[in-house]
Amino acid sequence: MRGNNAAQVGAIVFDTGVEFAVWSHHAAQVELCLFDNDGNREFARLPMARDGNHIHRLFVDGLKAGACYGYRADGIYAPDNGLWFDPSKLLIDPYAKEIDRPFRYDPRLGVYGEDSQDLMPKAIVTTDTRAAVAKPLFKPGGFIYEVAVRPFTILHPDIPEHQRGTISALAHPSVIAHLKRIGVDAVELMPITAWIDERHLPPLGLTNGWGYNPVAFMALDPRLAPGGMAELRETVAALHAEGIAVILDLVFNHTGESDRYGTTLSLRGLDNLHYFRHVQNCPGELVNDTGTGNTLACDHPEVRRLVIDSLRHFVLNSGVDGFRFDLAPVLGRTAAGFERDGGTLAAILADTVLADRIMIAEPWDIGPGGYQLGNFPPPFLEWNDRVRDDLRCYWRGDQWKTGALATALAGSSDIFARNDGKGTRSVNFLAAHDGFTLIDLVSYAGKHNDANGEHNRDGHNENHSWNNGVEGETLYPSIRKRRKNDVMALISTLFATRGSIMLTAGDEGGRSQRGNNNAYCQDNEITWLDWKTLDEDLIAHTAFVAGLRRRFTVFSETDFLSGNGDVEWISVSGEPMTVAEWETPSLHTLGMLLATGDRASRGQRTRLAVLFNRSESRELFTLPAEGEASWRQLTPAGAKKTGARVTVEPRSVGFFIEK
Repeated sequence: MRGNNAAQVGAIVFDTGVEFAVWSHHAAQVELCLFDNDGNREFARLPMARDGNHIHRLFVDGLKAGACYGYRADGIYAPDNGLWFDPSKLLIDPYAKEIDRPFRYDPRLGVYGEDSQDLMPKAIVTTDTRAAVAKPLFKPGGFIYEVAVRPFTILHPDIPEHQRGTISALAHPSVIAHLKRIGVDAVELMPITAWIDERHLPPLGLTNGWGYNPVAFMALDPRLAPGGMAELRETVAALHAEGIAVILDLVFNHTGESDRYGTTLSLRGLDNLHYFRHVQNCPGELVNDTGTGNTLACDHPEVRRLVIDSLRHFVLNSGVDGFRFDLAPVLGRTAAGFERDGGTLAAILADTVLADRIMIAEPWDIGPGGYQLGNFPPPFLEWNDRVRDDLRCYWRGDQWKTGALATALAGSSDIFARNDGKGTRSVNFLAAHDGFTLIDLVSYAGKHNDANGEHNRDGHNENHSWNNGVEGETLYPSIRKRRKNDVMALISTLFATRGSIMLTAGDEGGRSQRGNNNAYCQDNEITWLDWKTLDEDLIAHTAFVAGLRRRFTVFSETDFLSGNGDVEWISVSGEPMTVAEWETPSLHTLGMLLATGDRASRGQRTRLAVLFNRSESRELFTLPAEGEASWRQLTPAGAKKTGARVTVEPRSVGFFIEK
């Protein structure tokens, strides 16, 4: 053992060679396979020695960074007992930091005794290059922009063709200019680590375009990062130089090895019994809390170490500002259920490298007790689907939604005040990668997922959507205008909420997926962002409300709005809302009067009125005035004087400042 830490694993480069170390409790023998530089010809297969910690080690003299390798693990093959050892399968190192090619699904990857050497990527020995790690640029209350790298850049006309679809494209001046125009504080990159297609996709001629099916947790997918970690590091630095943070969306809840009929690629072949969760007293049956066939045992010490080391790897070697965790309750699961202070969640928050990073939980999975919104330990931020649904239902015209709107605007204290919470940890959003796009939300009453090959059975059935009179695309100018107005109203509402906010890339310009609300397998024009067809009016409106959010201090604060001098809820009369008005099921108006600092006037205190009108007609509000105070309406064209009686257009949100 040449390292300083007897528990260190992975491929560790020394001056005189490379030490390989991989953990497996149940393997009888693990072998290191070395390949030539193109990863095609195996030139050595070497047995590794097990130490007292069940780490299999081997030092190879003279080997250098750039060498290609994999593992084979022998032992008992008894899937009914949770043992899947098959020495015919070449396995990717769980600590691989680079691979030489993407994963490609092939049914032979799951056939016992079928050699997979020619089907598998090879891991590449790398040396770490440290990034400049500064304090995270993103602060709670900011604006997160969710980005799928390939669909976002593949059709951008200004990006050189060879660069489109890659991480480096995010650093292109035209992309950065767009991000800055709409006020983005952080880009949240959907999975960029190496993934594999689900087995049902290739026969349908489809591929996974989102990446939520990982195999190697540290290795970037070569399709997105042909330049490896250096490409990510340089892109992060370029975005940081423009004041934009980078958050990685990572998947630690399952692997692409799927259920017992899936593939043997890495963890399954190394020690299926310990890396994955199994039904109690039934070791051959994998727990499926993720809906993908398997669930990582994140409470196991080796899985916990893999998660922590992966996060540290990305912070130290690329300088990212934080992470979003897919199906995050899995990180807190034990045999007894979800534990908010469980070992892995606590270890993430306690780690010295990770302690100041932004952490965002998707607070649900499909397992027992899987809905954990509001229950993650601070300072975790949490995706808030209650806000998503309440804002959708409000603008759809559902009854009894005025109170829900106000609760969302005020920071969702009903959720985040639990466990003595002092402020909101909400990430408010209207649409995300999973579900309708924002324009589809107001254009389709139902999902249209036939292109996915599952007879429209996949995807959520209840989307709280509406079509404005015609299902799908239409040439009727009046309907197109209504839809645009609805999107503007939704975006205005989102940007007026207290908490962090998130918008999915392209929603600011009317991106459509043709009614597909589960487009993970559409790596084509359905998900690719066509920059030439984006709606300039919608982009300008997003830039306008983002500017308001940055201008007024009230929107970057995260204390709950309490009504004690920070907010007044008013009716159209300008008087405080009465109990009877709150309880009016079909009330179409609400006024939110905020006390705020105005950065445009050096922080001077003022009042901002945000007025909601979901009716089909103009509404006349009376705003409370003190003495000779007057009000001005804030619009993309600038401020215009209005006085105390103001008009709010049908199905819109108006912003007024007291002067």
